[in-house]
Amino acid sequence: MPGKTFQPGEWYQYPLLIKKLLVTPLAYAPGQEIVYRDKLRMTYRDLYERIRRLARGLEKLGVKKGDTICVFDYDSNRYLECFFAIPMMGAVLHTMNWRLSPEQILYTMNHAEDDVVIIHTDFLPILEAIKDKLTTVKRFIVVTDDGKVPETKIKFDFEYEQMLKGAAPDFEFEDFDENTKATTFYTTGTTGLPKGVYFSHRQLVLHTLSTAVAFGCIESVGRFRTNDIYMPLTPMFHAHAWGIPYIATLYGVKQVYPGRYEPEMLLKLILGEKVTFSHCVPTILHMLVSSPVAKKVDLSKWKVVIGGAALTRGLAKAAMDLGIQVFSGFGMSETCPVMTLANLKPHMLEWEKDRVLETVIKTGFPIPLIELEVVDPSGKPMPHDGKTTGEVVMRCPWLTQGYFKDPDRTRELWQHGWLHGGDIGHIDPEGYLQITDRLKDVIKTGGEWISSLELESLVSQHPAVSEAAAIGVPDTKWGERPMIVVVLKPDFKGKVSPEDIKAFLQKAVDEGRIPKYGLPDKYAIVDAIPKTSVGKINKIALRDQYGK
Repeated sequence: MPGKTFQPGEWYQYPLLIKKLLVTPLAYAPGQEIVYRDKLRMTYRDLYERIRRLARGLEKLGVKKGDTICVFDYDSNRYLECFFAIPMMGAVLHTMNWRLSPEQILYTMNHAEDDVVIIHTDFLPILEAIKDKLTTVKRFIVVTDDGKVPETKIKFDFEYEQMLKGAAPDFEFEDFDENTKATTFYTTGTTGLPKGVYFSHRQLVLHTLSTAVAFGCIESVGRFRTNDIYMPLTPMFHAHAWGIPYIATLYGVKQVYPGRYEPEMLLKLILGEKVTFSHCVPTILHMLVSSPVAKKVDLSKWKVVIGGAALTRGLAKAAMDLGIQVFSGFGMSETCPVMTLANLKPHMLEWEKDRVLETVIKTGFPIPLIELEVVDPSGKPMPHDGKTTGEVVMRCPWLTQGYFKDPDRTRELWQHGWLHGGDIGHIDPEGYLQITDRLKDVIKTGGEWISSLELESLVSQHPAVSEAAAIGVPDTKWGERPMIVVVLKPDFKGKVSPEDIKAFLQKAVDEGRIPKYGLPDKYAIVDAIPKTSVGKINKIALRDQYGK
């Protein structure tokens, strides 16, 4: 074995490096399948060989420890290879959110000081538009699904597969400091420039282990184990696809990567490959459960964890009615990301369906090693009574140390030894967190706070509502008043009015579920609700549209 020579009696100080996550699956399940769309099948042995070829190819290009490699790709076996090879050779993986504007992409690439770009042909127009303004990039590698490189003004050093074929599978990954930076990506935000977060090998390994325990050791709705078949439905550029590709690889499970998200292909893979475990934002689940095909097939073996935005009661019920085992999780770009999962406790497993539904849509219970509180403005913890709200603060081993090259916003993020994520919520006597709003999205009316998420969850239960958003709009008397924007299901278009939606919410007031001041004054029925680059409802755009 290469590396340091040890003297008799000298112990090995085991570093928590990403390469160590491959030790178990290569012994436990070396012949297990990894699938890319309908284009490729390979084994874990093949994965490791390709990881070594990728590292050797990058080394031949001049990549060295500390260099930053920017990746533009869909969810694929290639991305999984980059998840391992790039940090394992001591370089930094920059996962690019290709849904950002060209100006934001240019900013993040220059700010991260990218050295090499690996890019799928679909995203070449973006790169062509900004290439001449890149300040640090030296090399370009193009990714194709068919080996054909389109005409472009960009001079590529290699096509990805050709680079791997020309590189020997003999790269030896040395040990180094586990606190070495492994990955970076940028939070999109809604105002200001994107903020760069970053994570070390140690943080990613600990996140993998803790999240694996939370998913695998608790008997609950969405248990993830070695006999599952995994397919991500969260882009791999988004917070490491919630870190779950690392867990799936550690487990040695069959993995299925769908490439570009197309409803027909997703359902084909879920059914054909017998996928049992996925994760996505609510908009993706909404797209799938709204598909006519979903009502004709058996989805009862499919477990889906929902994050990135609140899982409404209406959407959860629609999924459960199709047999999908759905539950919530919570995290942020700054937290690597997983913080909580809405797992059930043993005494909850026998609850009736509606009571279980109310628990699995909660923000969730902290996973192992997480310390989480809700606090008042002075930092005092609030009682865990399921009612008293405060700002959610967190600490654990894998939170970002700060925003890259941004000390001012880092001081806002970290205060008194706790990470402040900007969410408002409460903790119930069982220890479950419920986020009630973002600080910036809470509706402030006449000195009272109204939860936009609570309003959205209530409206989602109307049988005609496909999707809903609640925002605050300016009001001369009260400061702000709530407004509801809804998309109707196709069968109800033209048959349901804003007055019908208001009457439905009035019942919630009459039943005491929301206060009288929480009843929205304004309603809009629209064809579509704007989304951010990561699929969340864009409330900034809605406030701009309706708040004038």
